[in-house]
Amino acid sequence: MTEPSRDRSGDPGTDTPALVDEPRTAEELEAQWEAEKPPAAGLANNLAAAVVVIGLGVFALLQSLKQGIGSPASPGAGTWPFVVSLIFLGLGVALAAVAGKTKDAEKFSSASWAILLGLGTMVGFGLLIPIIGFEIPGVLLTFAWLKVLGRERWRTSIIASLGIVAAFYLIFVVVLRTSIPHLF
Repeated sequence: MTEPSRDRSGDPGTDTPALVDEPRTAEELEAQWEAEKPPAAGLANNLAAAVVVIGLGVFALLQSLKQGIGSPASPGAGTWPFVVSLIFLGLGVALAAVAGKTKDAEKFSSASWAILLGLGTMVGFGLLIPIIGFEIPGVLLTFAWLKVLGRERWRTSIIASLGIVAAFYLIFVVVLRTSIPHLF
């Protein structure tokens, strides 16, 4: 990473050179942030996001009902997924209600594809765990997120991926003896 250029005058009363493009006041900093801010999403994009959240809430609600929610005295396997799905539905409806008023959501751009890539790798991870355990999918997921999404160096991505999965293996398989699917 390169260091910002410095002018020769420095800050008044100090021996440290000042950064050339450094904002000096809160107003200048706010103006810089406003100029660098991506365009607002707009009504259609905000409504699309609300529909996705509502769709996820409906899907989770149906799946939780299939598992059985039980009763307050005897909760079933679907109790907490049911509660979470209701929260998703509420948030989706709230997003739809304020879709035309909000200005802080970003417009979809080419950078938005990284979110879909991250989601796709998570789905692949979830599909592969029951088949081959968590170790190989875990290394692949962590590597993809570090190298592709995080743009880390090769060595950092490889070492961190292996280290993270090894730590999870030690914690969940060896120490806690959970029933997570694993190879070894």
